[in-house]
Amino acid sequence: MYQPSRRPKYGNFLTLGVLLLLAVIILVPLVVVFLTSFAPSGTTQSLLTKNGWSLSNYRDAWQRGQFLLAFANSTLVAASVTFCQIVTSATSGYALARLKFRGRQLLLLIVLATLVIPFQLLVIPVFLVLKWGHLINTYWALILPTAANGFGIFLLRQYFQSIPVELEEAAALDGANRLQILWQVMLPLARPALVTLFLFTFIGEWNDLFKPLVFTTKPELRTVQLALAEFQEQFTNNWPLLMAAVTIATVPVILLFLIGQRQFIRGIATTGIKN
Repeated sequence: MYQPSRRPKYGNFLTLGVLLLLAVIILVPLVVVFLTSFAPSGTTQSLLTKNGWSLSNYRDAWQRGQFLLAFANSTLVAASVTFCQIVTSATSGYALARLKFRGRQLLLLIVLATLVIPFQLLVIPVFLVLKWGHLINTYWALILPTAANGFGIFLLRQYFQSIPVELEEAAALDGANRLQILWQVMLPLARPALVTLFLFTFIGEWNDLFKPLVFTTKPELRTVQLALAEFQEQFTNNWPLLMAAVTIATVPVILLFLIGQRQFIRGIATTGIKN
């Protein structure tokens, strides 16, 4: 009598075990940060004792870091950059995916080439351009340098190519022009890719320290990452206070990712490498 092989079950258990191990490796530092944030400020008292818990670190960190202002600035900058990247990536990605014009492949190669150039390498010319335009110490200095991104263009270009051309042809027969096809047909179908780009861009801008550190000096323009940097002292660190500040700065992006994780996974899974 035929008996089904048990190898797939063993393989599933092995895969589950590896995933659980990786989850533990990733979550343990986060748990340590969270527990340390409740320790009495300036002490090394055990976190597992009943008397070792305190909420004062969060109050002190919120006041010292002026997180209300920092949250407002980071949200404004991250949302503006994300909006600009979605617009530029959608229009450019659609043009590279559907429009036939001379030099399209060369333009795509140039877009891909920008992915291997770190932003830090361009900081001097970008700074000079911003200074020439009198944009230093303004919100524009934090928004314009990353308003377009090669990764977003390539991501949406690949996703647009996975959408059947017949849908666009049907819309064209109904009298829709290119912009209407992009806005009413392509973008709704590309929602997973748009959510993926939104999460990548917003979280990346929220965690960015380099641009605010180089392009701004005004206290009223400080972002969340600049506020965190002020908690690190030269010779000593108040670790419970610093971990409370890290927790405050991390919670918004974690919640944002949890809200959009389903569309994010779908966007990554369905974005192919079709030529």
